[in-house]
Amino acid sequence: MTTPLVALAHGTRHPAGARTLEALVARVRYRLPDVPVRTAYVEVQRPSLGEVLAGVQGSAVVVPLLLAHGPTARPDATNGCLVAEPLGPDRLLAEVLGVRLVAAGARPGQPVVLVAAGSPDPCAQGDTARAARLLEEIWRGPVRAAHLTGRGERMSEVVDAFGRLGVAPPAVAPYLIGPGELHGRAREDARSLGLTTVADVLGDHPMVAEAIARRYRATVAHRFALSLA
Repeated sequence: MTTPLVALAHGTRHPAGARTLEALVARVRYRLPDVPVRTAYVEVQRPSLGEVLAGVQGSAVVVPLLLAHGPTARPDATNGCLVAEPLGPDRLLAEVLGVRLVAAGARPGQPVVLVAAGSPDPCAQGDTARAARLLEEIWRGPVRAAHLTGRGERMSEVVDAFGRLGVAPPAVAPYLIGPGELHGRAREDARSLGLTTVADVLGDHPMVAEAIARRYRATVAHRFALSLA
């Protein structure tokens, strides 16, 4: 029997955010037609991970649809289930950010503020910094990370830092999977700072779905390799 994939999302009260996740998971199913794909949520929405795993016969691969390591990216998995690496950081996601920036009217090479949800976890902050570096390599322009919550620089601090360098006003790349409260806050912060170029979220872009599929395949392959050792 093919090992099921459980896409573990944070959960949202925002209807557009919920629809975005549904569309993204549908794209994953298209890429993995022989794999049972289910969705579970850390909070707010149901079913929970425990509820989903209770209905799975045998093992499953849990792919956290989270953009950094942290407590929520390390869920307790039972029944011999495996937990893949979180979705980000990943070069495919950086590619999507580049696509979103161009669609928003950003000029290649223009300074960019990569705005993440934020976390007090040092590992998560390091992952966000790595995501900014990946985007910088692709965008071929300066990229600095900002955080909406937790520790780390805020958008205003990053914009001030760019201003001291005498560069053009930056574009804003929300490093978020779907629309919701944090996306709204990022847009409001950008507006208050006079920034007019704000990209869309990662959303259900095909490359995001491919990144999820790759996490699943890598975890299954690793388990198979261990079984042969």
